[in-house]
Amino acid sequence: MSAHPSRVRIVPGSRAWSVFLAAAALFLLAVLGAPVPRPLFDAPYSTTLRAADGSLLGAALAGDEQWRFPASDSLPGRFATAIRLFEDEYFYYHPGINPVSLFRAARQNMRAGKIVSGGSTITMQLVRMAYGHPPRTYLQKFREMLAALKLELLYSKEEILTLYIDHAPFGGNIVGIKAAAWRYFGRDPQQLSWAEAAFLAILPNQPSMGFSAAQKEYLLRKRNRLLKKLARRGYISNENMNLARGEPLPERRVAIPRKATHLLYRAINEGHRGETIRSTLERRLQEWATRRLNRYSRKMAANQVHNAAALILDIATGHTLAYVGNARAGDEHAAQVDVITARRSPGSLLKPVLYAAALDEGLILPRQLLPDIPVIYQGFAPKNFDRRYRGAVPADQALAGSLNVPFVHLLRAYGYEKLHRKLRNMGMRSLSRPAAHYGLSLILGGAETSLWELSAVYAGMARSYLNYARRPLNRGYSPADYHPNIYVKGEEPGRQTEPGPNALLRAPSIGFALRAMQMLRRPREESGWEQFGSSRSIAWKTGTSIGFRDAWAMGMNERYLVAVWLGNADGEGRPGLTGIQAAAPLMFDLFGLLEGGARFDESLGSPVRVCARSGMHPSENCPQTVWMDLPDYLREGPVCPYHRLLHLNADSSARVNSSCYPVRKMKTVSWFILPPVMARYYRARHTAYREPPPFLASCRQEPDGRPMALVYPRRFTRIYIPLEQDGRPGRAVFEAAHRQGEAVIYWHLDEEYLGYTRRPHKMALSAEKGPHRLTLIDDSGHELRIAFEVINE
Repeated sequence: MSAHPSRVRIVPGSRAWSVFLAAAALFLLAVLGAPVPRPLFDAPYSTTLRAADGSLLGAALAGDEQWRFPASDSLPGRFATAIRLFEDEYFYYHPGINPVSLFRAARQNMRAGKIVSGGSTITMQLVRMAYGHPPRTYLQKFREMLAALKLELLYSKEEILTLYIDHAPFGGNIVGIKAAAWRYFGRDPQQLSWAEAAFLAILPNQPSMGFSAAQKEYLLRKRNRLLKKLARRGYISNENMNLARGEPLPERRVAIPRKATHLLYRAINEGHRGETIRSTLERRLQEWATRRLNRYSRKMAANQVHNAAALILDIATGHTLAYVGNARAGDEHAAQVDVITARRSPGSLLKPVLYAAALDEGLILPRQLLPDIPVIYQGFAPKNFDRRYRGAVPADQALAGSLNVPFVHLLRAYGYEKLHRKLRNMGMRSLSRPAAHYGLSLILGGAETSLWELSAVYAGMARSYLNYARRPLNRGYSPADYHPNIYVKGEEPGRQTEPGPNALLRAPSIGFALRAMQMLRRPREESGWEQFGSSRSIAWKTGTSIGFRDAWAMGMNERYLVAVWLGNADGEGRPGLTGIQAAAPLMFDLFGLLEGGARFDESLGSPVRVCARSGMHPSENCPQTVWMDLPDYLREGPVCPYHRLLHLNADSSARVNSSCYPVRKMKTVSWFILPPVMARYYRARHTAYREPPPFLASCRQEPDGRPMALVYPRRFTRIYIPLEQDGRPGRAVFEAAHRQGEAVIYWHLDEEYLGYTRRPHKMALSAEKGPHRLTLIDDSGHELRIAFEVINE
């Protein structure tokens, strides 16, 4: 007989073996059949916005009002160690359930007479969270055990631990370690100290704990016990453990950063809800730009201007480096509105595009004289900001001075339909209506666009010029140079321009526009701008909408574009709300944060002679020319029509011809002669301008020298014009006669342009009570002035 009692052995092929296999199979089937949600969690996530360096700029609550950041792509080392040591020290050694822990928990529950310990592993807790925290029962515990075993077959240990820490509760509406690290300590989980990691590791066990003195004392003891355990297991030294024990607990929860809130919610609206958005923003530049804009906006609030926005772009890539969607003006002033994407009237900001487009077609040369005279087109009567006319002005100075009238003349010659098409090709998709809807007002802000869209157009122009200039051996144009701004890192720029004939502006034409925008001369309404300048050159343009509702400034150097808008989100206009007075100072202040200058001096052409006075290709009558670098497509173009040969008498006091004066005594000279209406306004600003001498008495072309006369009223007439019922002055019809049937007469009342007439020459005038002066000028330069008085009693 054996000394030892016989052992029960399960022999393969025996009944016991069959029972064992059947039980194992049933258990395996139970494990495999355990319900596990796929995906494990379908809860919504917060949307987080990060800077290019990965730092957090802002976050929005998830759809269920929880702070639940998107899943981690790596385990935060210290916290992962602390939570594992606190919740499930043998996590890496069990298959999802820990029999030792279960036995210990059962014994504690039996002694207490109630459930005081669950013995759950991290895997089992993960299952419980995935199930939605059902009531605790022994049957539920068994289900969780089966599901935990199945989970271990489906996921790796790292994946299980990551899922757990991303969905564990941390008190209040805080879910997951990412949100917890920011709400309690204001940093990412990877940056937590051992003391901070230990504190957060104990929270999922009791997430309802608050910040009362008693609760904090309880949490402090638990944290310190965990720190001791970490030291005993060799994760930290005793010295570091003692230092960590001395760190205080957080006094309160920390607010999530709000450094780019408008861009965050824009990204949500554009399909990035629940994502971690790695943006192109530079964190420090974003912070500095926000501070400067808010500081400047507080000053502007004294004039009841409450909203402002600013963009800083990298021209080469189109990346958005700073995005300040509005000033912190409070809800009563619509501070939540992202005015970067709001459509507003751009004022004069489309003029550089028209200038370059007109150069592209050879319609003008860079410094060609443009008419700056009164004009009315189908009821549209544009005026310059200062309500003055210059007669004729070089095109580049008209652009630098942002003169309205010359650009309306230029658009009429170029065609508003073509400009409309060009702008859409360059990315202005806000031009959603036909060209005829905007007409000539298109160049003066008659169409609405956004700071985001228009800055992309400007950046595309600069990018196209710089890319072309930097490829001297392989110059060419690419539609890829024009694309929308980018704010998501790694995002490919979308196509903005469709390739095709005349779809793109030529680089030399853009270069002339950029150099004009660098010119130091500004009109009177922009006086004082020099105080905003810096030691570095900037190509810049301002815009002001009608009614002083919008103030814009757009500036570029070789590397960066700064775009600024100021106004009121509700459209209220304010005195002094102009691009130069309101927007330009902020734009230059933001340029103070950036490096580089505007190096747009590459001419991309070869020297050609142009008329020194008209800026056009010289005729044989132009006495003085200057050299200008022009591209090939501008080497032929408009020829100067203003220099004419005049035949004068011996002392140059009168014009003559061969029918009235000896040819041998004639002097032939070149004379700069502008058309009559242009000349009238031009000589007021150019005292050196000389009208041609009159004809010698015996050579006069007109019998009496007076080709036109006023039919009504006569000189010194007193005119009765009754008031309207609302008290406004009524209207009277004035009439003139001209000897030449096809003559055009330009009417002015008290030096204010009223319009022009062709036969019959009738003009309805409205004048206040009192004396007035009426001036008529025909297209040959003849002038007629009369004085009259209006009475209404």
